[in-house]
Amino acid sequence: MEKLKKWPLWPALVNAKCPRCRRGDMFANQMYGFHGQVMLKKCSHCDLTYEIEPGYFYVAMLISYAMNVAEMVTLAVAISVLTGSQNPWLYVIIILSIALMLSPFNFRYSRIILLYWLTPGLSYRPEMSADNWLQHDSNIARS
Repeated sequence: MEKLKKWPLWPALVNAKCPRCRRGDMFANQMYGFHGQVMLKKCSHCDLTYEIEPGYFYVAMLISYAMNVAEMVTLAVAISVLTGSQNPWLYVIIILSIALMLSPFNFRYSRIILLYWLTPGLSYRPEMSADNWLQHDSNIARS
């Protein structure tokens, strides 16, 4: 029997790979660009449908909100420690401009967090990482 190659979690997560096989891409383009982010409907390697049910990614908005709040609080503390300023406009300008710059990051990684850690029943299956997974799967279906 052939030994299965296990794909590591962190590189797959950082590069937005499928949570089930860790090989197929989740997004059609890069995080920052002129065309916006387009999430693929299915994994090109293991055929996992990313939007498990209609409205599934509404939960990702809550995750994105939590990420945004954490970023804003961290920035407010950092501004206070680094500048000691009491000027509210300094806080507003810096925090809102950085929140705007991080919005593509929050969009992408809120969906990744949802699929990797907050979806019951969806986990990494090393057998689906094989190069010939779809051929192997169709051979099983024919038998």
